[in-house]
Amino acid sequence: MRNLFDNLSRQSKRLIMVASDATLLPLALWLAVALRMGDWVPAFPDFYLLILLAPVVAIPVFVKLGLYRAITRYVEDKVLITIVQGVTLSVILLVFIAVVLLRIEGLPRSAMLIYWCIALIYIAGSRMLARAYLRSYNPQGKINRQAVAIYGAGKSGVKLAAALNTGCHFSVVAFIDDNVELQGSQISGVNVFAPKSLAKLFEQRSPKAVLLAIPSASRKRRSEIIAELGKYSVPVKSIPSMTELMNGQAKLDEIREVEIEDLLGRDAVQPVATLLTRCIKGKSVMVTGAGGSIGSELSRQILALQPTHLVLFEKSEFDLYQIEQELNATNAALGGMVKIISILGSVTHQHRVERVLQAFGVQTVYHAAAYKHVPLVEHNLIEGVINNVFGTWRTAAAAKNTGVETFVLVSTDKAVRPTNVMGASKRFSELVLQAFAREDNKTRYCMVRFGNVLGSSGSVVPLFKKQIAHGGPITVTHPEITRYFMTIPEAAGLVLQAGSMGKGGDVFVLDMGASVKIVDLARRMIKLSGLSVRDVSNPEGDIAIEFSGLRPGEKLYEELLIGDNVLGTEHPLIMRAEEVELPWTVLQEKLQIVDLACHQFDCEAVRKVLLEVVDGYAPTSGICDHVWEARRDHQ
Repeated sequence: MRNLFDNLSRQSKRLIMVASDATLLPLALWLAVALRMGDWVPAFPDFYLLILLAPVVAIPVFVKLGLYRAITRYVEDKVLITIVQGVTLSVILLVFIAVVLLRIEGLPRSAMLIYWCIALIYIAGSRMLARAYLRSYNPQGKINRQAVAIYGAGKSGVKLAAALNTGCHFSVVAFIDDNVELQGSQISGVNVFAPKSLAKLFEQRSPKAVLLAIPSASRKRRSEIIAELGKYSVPVKSIPSMTELMNGQAKLDEIREVEIEDLLGRDAVQPVATLLTRCIKGKSVMVTGAGGSIGSELSRQILALQPTHLVLFEKSEFDLYQIEQELNATNAALGGMVKIISILGSVTHQHRVERVLQAFGVQTVYHAAAYKHVPLVEHNLIEGVINNVFGTWRTAAAAKNTGVETFVLVSTDKAVRPTNVMGASKRFSELVLQAFAREDNKTRYCMVRFGNVLGSSGSVVPLFKKQIAHGGPITVTHPEITRYFMTIPEAAGLVLQAGSMGKGGDVFVLDMGASVKIVDLARRMIKLSGLSVRDVSNPEGDIAIEFSGLRPGEKLYEELLIGDNVLGTEHPLIMRAEEVELPWTVLQEKLQIVDLACHQFDCEAVRKVLLEVVDGYAPTSGICDHVWEARRDHQ
């Protein structure tokens, strides 16, 4: 029967609804008059004519109000307002026709009021029953609706429940809400539980997932809720944030994985508008490494701040193509006011960089181009130093020669007492910029140092998600390893703001909040997936966590400061560090030694200079450049 109904055309379904109303309305009027007169066969002239007039008058009114355009399966409760309007108007017209035009005698006036009530019940009831019948139907037959609970019984939660109930995949069995006034009540026939009653909820209703419908809640509160739900090893999913909903970037019923930011419980601080625009609005801006994780996000945010030109400088053709396509689409949506220029090139080629800076009159440079993956740079020492140190030196020199106003280096917390080549090369880069800043030139150099960003190409989060999807195990290098984390958009926004505050040679440090134990992050991600950790205490668990040992150059704890001298700034999350500097004459001599050593592929000489120049550099392993090792073994 249901399959037959589903196969009908839309026009046929409308005709069925019209036929239903044409049957119910005369029945309603007959019942109303019979009840009023106390006789099942009312005896007054033109009674049957009146019965026939009921649908003739009402159905055109319903058509005009659009009552037959609504799809019954997805009809919302607000359709009741349309039904009340339609029935009321049709009764008024029927009375006017019967009494004024046809002058039908013997019709009790109160019978029309009874008819109004019964017609409302019939018309509204028929649609509600049809909706419930159709929604309970699963066209895929074998797939059962999954029981879910919704955390948040506010407007978002109620709308989400309504949206889910129109489909055939989910069945809302409970609401959970912090509001005491809602707890214990029912919304659309679904009970609202208090957070303290979670154990009772999971025992009675057995939801297979919990959906967070709290788009306006702070990240800290979301983290607390997720931690509490994690005790029950049930998948936790979320709806888009309030910002995404308001901007039209997402729909309320888009169910997605809980963002890793919610696990950290760190709320982003609103940017200072004047700091964001100071070096960008109305200026020509270039981003090096524009196709990378940080470079691409810097480019997105810069575009929104309305520079005159945005120069994307990138070595990878594929990455440059991707970010160019995205930004061109965004720029077109914003009115196409910014001229976007995509340049393929290496930051180590100073002449190439100078020509680009001159051609587009670049005033601000954000230098994000670097090799950042610790083990890879450790195993490719020469290329890591050439790209990170010489790339920064050549680009900074090009900026100086072309009169660039502001040069901002994106640095890393691994530059502090580094144990790896990547960190040591970034600290060397900082020293170069500090020395440049002390020279007599018009360019203002500064650097911004921060920790790991979530969602970057080297982040552990995508790796953990992939490992969980494949059934594990999750690999963590060490049970005590910790890291600082920040979202890519927040880090990029703070880099832009910090660059506006530099006076020359400044080392800015971003407040990354509390460090996170990686093994705890892994455990929480497993539980959020609705799975359990397999270990000694739970040998029947789903996903095991294995410790693979620290990789070459990796250390347990990252630091943001070399010394203890740190000053506040205009922004609560940005600090200014007072770090050791080296004069340009000393650095120039060391750079020449490294340059020669790189050309001769002398890894020992490069490592020696890094040890001399970078304060606190303590490599955890010997030279591990793959090519150096292969050449040495061959000899």
